[in-house]
Amino acid sequence: MSTSKDMFQDSLSSAAGAKPTDLPVLLPIAAQVRQAALIERREGTYRLNVQPQHLAWITLIFIVAAGAAQAATPEGMLGPMEAIFKWMGFILWGPEGELTGFSLNLIISFLAMMLGTVAGAALGLMQVSLLLPVRQGSWLVTQFFRNSPWLVLLFTIMLLVPFEIDLGFVVIPVPDWIKAVIGFSLPVMANISEVVRGAVISLPSGQWESAESLAFTRRQTMWMIILPQCFKRMIPPWINWYCILAMATPLCSIMGVEESVTFTTQALNAEGDRPELIPVFYSFLLVIHFIYTYPIARWSIQLEKKFAVKT
Repeated sequence: MSTSKDMFQDSLSSAAGAKPTDLPVLLPIAAQVRQAALIERREGTYRLNVQPQHLAWITLIFIVAAGAAQAATPEGMLGPMEAIFKWMGFILWGPEGELTGFSLNLIISFLAMMLGTVAGAALGLMQVSLLLPVRQGSWLVTQFFRNSPWLVLLFTIMLLVPFEIDLGFVVIPVPDWIKAVIGFSLPVMANISEVVRGAVISLPSGQWESAESLAFTRRQTMWMIILPQCFKRMIPPWINWYCILAMATPLCSIMGVEESVTFTTQALNAEGDRPELIPVFYSFLLVIHFIYTYPIARWSIQLEKKFAVKT
């Protein structure tokens, strides 16, 4: 007589495409296993999920805006499309040989996210420390920077950090974009700290108890058992915060950082600040930021579905 284990293995083989089982009682189980496998494969596949009507609406809006700007263009001057093509490279990567413009937005977002992730991971682990002063101090730092306006933090860093640091034997310049990296990394640090803390405390207490029963130290438990399980839980919110950071980087243009908004303004000034070019230039700026961040945001949604905790 077949055991229940053999019966279940037969059902798995049927779901995988092998010879179907002759036992009708196992057919519902095989269907459930097959359906679960299909769902897992489908959710594990990245899809941008942009419908044709979305592209049609975006194209229509762009055509209408460009047509209205073209109609308002004085005779003998560059039209909006010609002006965009003329200044496109300047807005995207600045003058030749310099990494400025939109490329500087990306550099600031990469460095600020890297710095904020490292500091935030350490701060998040301190929030689950067994030492009360460490736990309370890290909680205070997290809540302070997490609930502070990003623009205020940028102004504070820009005004407090000097333009150069004199070490006596060498003078180290501190450009404005480096200050922007520091300013953006502070709120990112606080939010990543909460992501790490939430992922750690979301694991069942049985994980800690099992490690303790095996004589693991707290450090071994954290690095060998807890954090490996937290990694997949932290990826979707981490990507989501990177998208938020990338969309916030134009704020540093207020402080004179030569990124995409600053160069768009300079391009408009070079064209005589013509009113009909303003919506076209800033729409182009909006589009390039959208093209960069939207696929990342959709990827975050797919990862969130894939790594969702099954209850």
